[in-house]
Amino acid sequence: MALYYRDDVVQVTSESIRVGGLAVAIADVTYVWHAKGRTTLAVRGRVLGRGVLVLLLSLPPLVAVVCALSLAWSVPDRGWVPVLITLVACVVLALALTPFLEIPLGWLDRSYERGNRVHELWVQAHGREVLLLRTPDALRFGQIYRAVQRAVEQYGDHR
Repeated sequence: MALYYRDDVVQVTSESIRVGGLAVAIADVTYVWHAKGRTTLAVRGRVLGRGVLVLLLSLPPLVAVVCALSLAWSVPDRGWVPVLITLVACVVLALALTPFLEIPLGWLDRSYERGNRVHELWVQAHGREVLLLRTPDALRFGQIYRAVQRAVEQYGDHR
């Protein structure tokens, strides 16, 4: 028996697909497909959170540009030396804080990996259409879907 995928809820082997309490024998599967499911509140929240995060990451550079232009505009009143010292200090501070962007950018990456819709995995077994899995996690769904496809293909090759 070959193991293609396993997590806390799903197990795909060369003999069966188990999702929660449901088990479907690979021998009974005649067709596998996926579909887009209805969007859930969690998915909408993820997309909204992604937008807020992008906004929060975009605001500091915009504020910095406005401040730099304001300082440049005030050169006749203050002189070049204080303006240049302020600009250099801001650039050094921005470069010192740049490594801390790793955390919110990591959140943004994971948000895109998880996707922005609900995915459904369907199989046809014994002439019936069976919904095996419904998840908003695109990365996990892709791994499971590929595992089911491999299991069904390998079973078909060994018949």
